[in-house]
Amino acid sequence: MNTTPAHSIEVLLVEDDPGDELITREAFADNKIRNRLHVVRDGQEAFDFLYRQGAHTDAVRPDLILLDLNLPKYDGRQVLERIKKDEDLAHIPVVVLTTSSAEEDVLRSYKLHANAYVTKPVDLEQFIAAVRQIDDFFLTVVRLPPR
Repeated sequence: MNTTPAHSIEVLLVEDDPGDELITREAFADNKIRNRLHVVRDGQEAFDFLYRQGAHTDAVRPDLILLDLNLPKYDGRQVLERIKKDEDLAHIPVVVLTTSSAEEDVLRSYKLHANAYVTKPVDLEQFIAAVRQIDDFFLTVVRLPPR
């Protein structure tokens, strides 16, 4: 079975923690992931990117969104809810990637139609491995909708 992707995918990381952003970037680089990682740091900037507003008028439509829950301006739950209620964005897979393992966060995220919920491991190597697994799954196993 050929698991080499035919093309790279556009990944939007919505993450306010510079350390977690760096770890995610390292996971992409270490794994030689060809996907393009775009980073926004709060809920408002996520909306600007997705709706191509403000500084993001040239933004690409992401194929996958990695979303932290604890964000400034609009939290990840609000971002997720708006994405999944928007006819033009609802098809984009959203993986909640957060430090919270609270049952109510997991349940609410799935009720808001998250495609997956991943608790960020505290251990650096495990965090990198988790990001790689998310990427591998969405790049080699899942068929994503066309852009």
